[in-house]
Amino acid sequence: MTTDRFDVVLAGGGPVGMALALRLHARAIPTLLLEAQGVPEQVKDPRPLALSYGSRLILQRLGVWDRLSEITPINKIHISNRGYFGRTVLTSQEAGVPELGYVVNYHDLHYSMHQLLQSNRSANYQLGAIVSKLTTTPDEATVEYQQHGESKCVAARLLVLADGGQLAAQIPNIRYHAHEYQQWAVVANVETTIPQSGIAYERFTTDGPVALLPSGTGYALVWTVPVQSVKEILALNDQTFLSALQRHFGDRPGNFIHAGKRSGFPLSLKYAVPATAMRTALIGNASQTLHPVAGQGFNLGLRDAWELSSEISALSATPGKIGSQGMLHSYEQKRRLDRNAGKFFTDSLAKIFTADFPVLQAFCGLGLSVLDCLPPAKRFVARRMIFGARG
Repeated sequence: MTTDRFDVVLAGGGPVGMALALRLHARAIPTLLLEAQGVPEQVKDPRPLALSYGSRLILQRLGVWDRLSEITPINKIHISNRGYFGRTVLTSQEAGVPELGYVVNYHDLHYSMHQLLQSNRSANYQLGAIVSKLTTTPDEATVEYQQHGESKCVAARLLVLADGGQLAAQIPNIRYHAHEYQQWAVVANVETTIPQSGIAYERFTTDGPVALLPSGTGYALVWTVPVQSVKEILALNDQTFLSALQRHFGDRPGNFIHAGKRSGFPLSLKYAVPATAMRTALIGNASQTLHPVAGQGFNLGLRDAWELSSEISALSATPGKIGSQGMLHSYEQKRRLDRNAGKFFTDSLAKIFTADFPVLQAFCGLGLSVLDCLPPAKRFVARRMIFGARG
């Protein structure tokens, strides 16, 4: 079996893995991207993806942004707690950015990045490559995979996992911590009697948060429901579903009049400790999976990819240091604050606002009102959500 060699081998060709591959190819760093699936299909999928303004800047630098077919800006975020006094509103003007964020379709982003990689003749981008074995030594990482019935083997100075965490079990000293929220997210595109105007709504309830993200003329809905209720909610006919949503959310965006295809997925917090090991780095979902409240997960993963590509690019003149213990330590230190802040922020919101204690919920509502009266604090919160925590 012939062993080809690269500076970087990436396992996992989702958007975060592709983002890293695109920047490394642009810097002419020998990189191989392995993706187990085939060509991502352009299907009508209700999964919304909330991108921060900071993520837009990264995607623009990668040449992806202008390829997206439908982008809906978010200029304002209205945050409230159902049944309790108090709310806060974050605006792009207060945060000092053109827009707080954007909503795109996940498959649109995935397919656009795929096309960009495919158009780069120098990109080593392999589809249908199923990784079977990972081996790391102080000198290199080795990856064995199957593709079209053929066994292949490659070696790299650095192995990057961006696959969701399944392959990390083969890497010594990496352990996952996990918490199941006993909740599911029900997602769908919905229309209301009042066309959206760039406002995103985050409404906390004791069942979990409900988000309405502006998308097209309507909204992308992310409705957190208890695990015991998800089958019933997914099985409702459209009119009954809309009525249930109206009762649960209220009428601030108008009356709900149409719902598209619905789907659901379970919610959990899962993160790797540490996020680096011998000749190995974890990014995106391989490093952490967060609750969707506040829409931080993908944005955090994209910052992982950007920071790692910067560390690798800085060593392009001395490629022997790529994947070294010193490089990985530097990357881990630079990402620690942002990762820990993202985990703490989303986990705290998911737990505190769902606690069935009226006094606590009253204080949460009061906290939202106090925040709304403190523009410097709102700017701090908004910019942390947009650009992440920096050491």
